[in-house]
Parts: sequence; structure tokens; C-alpha cells
Amino acid sequence: MKCSIAGCPGEYEERKILHTVRHQGQGMVIDHVPAEVCSVCGDVLLKPETVSRSGKLLEEPVQPSETVPLYEYV
Repeated sequence: MKCSIAGCPGEYEERKILHTVRHQGQGMVIDHVPAEVCSVCGDVLLKPETVSRSGKLLEEPVQPSETVPLYEYV
């Protein structure tokens, strides 16, 4: 599928991404998220079912598999 960004000649391709979100005031990282990513500009599209599943993952009372440092740009 052609990229939806005006003027970008790229095509979306399926990839697994590292998705970061802010949930209940905390930064969260979800790895291996299926997405469509533009081969030229890097625009990312997530399917509605992927967004829904990601939200459910954040609501589950489980410990994350890893922790990562969080840096603030101030």
C-alpha cells in the first residue's frame, strides 16, 4: 500500500516494531508489535485490533519481561 504522507513515494511494509506509550502516567514499551511501516519516511500504521490488544496488555496485572532506563529531555 502506498504511503499516506503527502509527497512520500514510499510503500508500507509489514514489520515488528518497538511501540512506546504512556499509560496511567508511566512510560511503557511493547516489543514485537505488528505494524505497517513506510519504507521511505518511516510512517507507522497500527491496525485497530493491534491497538486494542496493546491496550489489553497494559491493563493485565503482569510484570514486564524487562526494564529499560527512561531518560527525560529537559
